[in-house]
Amino acid sequence: MGDISAPYLNRSGQAPLDDEAFGAKWNEALVHECVRAELNARRQGTASTRTRGQVRGGGAKPWRQKGTGRARAGSVRSPLWAGGGTVFGPAPRHYTVKVNRKARRAALRSALSLHAGRESLALVDVSAFGEPSTAQAAEALEGWREPQPLLVVLGPNEENVERSFRNLRQVTVAGADDVGVADLVGAAWLVLSDAASERLTDLCKREVRA
Repeated sequence: MGDISAPYLNRSGQAPLDDEAFGAKWNEALVHECVRAELNARRQGTASTRTRGQVRGGGAKPWRQKGTGRARAGSVRSPLWAGGGTVFGPAPRHYTVKVNRKARRAALRSALSLHAGRESLALVDVSAFGEPSTAQAAEALEGWREPQPLLVVLGPNEENVERSFRNLRQVTVAGADDVGVADLVGAAWLVLSDAASERLTDLCKREVRA
C-alpha cells in the first residue's frame, strides 16, 4: 500500500489502495483493445438471411426464355425479385476477439487508476447496511457524485448493499468477478466495497482461475 487512497461514503476516513492496481499509467491502446473485445463478446451474432439457394420455391422459370417481350428470368427467388434471396447478407457468427492475459490485466489497472486519479472512486462500508435501504444508499451518495452513471462493484454475500443501490437512478451494481474494463470506463463514478477492492487488486496482479 502507498499514498493512494479513496474516501468512504458512509463513514469517515480514507482507505489505502494498492499502488500497482490503482496507480498505473493510462494506456489507451490496451483499454481500447479490451473494451472492443468485451463489447464484441456481448453481441449475440444471431442475425441471419437466406441466399437464393435457401429460399423456398423458384424451381421453374417464371416464363419462357423468348417471345414474351420481357427480360429473361430464371427464378422468382433471384435477389432482383421481391421475396428473393439476399446477396452477401449477415449469417450467424461470433465476434469474439482474443486479448492476452497481460494486456487484460494492464487495461484493468488503467481503468481503476483513472478513477483513482480523478477522484471519482470511493468505498462503501458494507457493515453499515444491516438491511436493504435505498434511502441509506442515496444519503451516502448525496454530495459526492454528480448525476452521471455510477457503477457499484461488490463482493460475494453483499446482498443488502446490492438491494440498497440497485434502485437508484443511473446506478448499476455488478460483482467483482463480472465487471469488465468496458464497465469501468463507461462509468463516471465508481464505488467499491472492501471485498471488491481486494478482488480487483488480485485480478490486476495475476490471472485468477475459477
